[in-house]
Amino acid sequence: MAKMLKITLTKSTIGASPKQKKVVEALGLKKMHRSVELIDTPATRGAVAKVAHLVTVEEL
Repeated sequence: MAKMLKITLTKSTIGASPKQKKVVEALGLKKMHRSVELIDTPATRGAVAKVAHLVTVEEL
């Protein structure tokens, strides 16, 4: 089975740039303290790196 990442939005996107807001939305996060589970790919890792200050990541 492929490795999975549990990504949780822990900080608000109110002060974030429009690009960062789009990245958060593209990850599937809509509200604070909500989580999504995504497959661990380089694209996912890159998106998480762009908004690392807004999210927490756990490897499953």
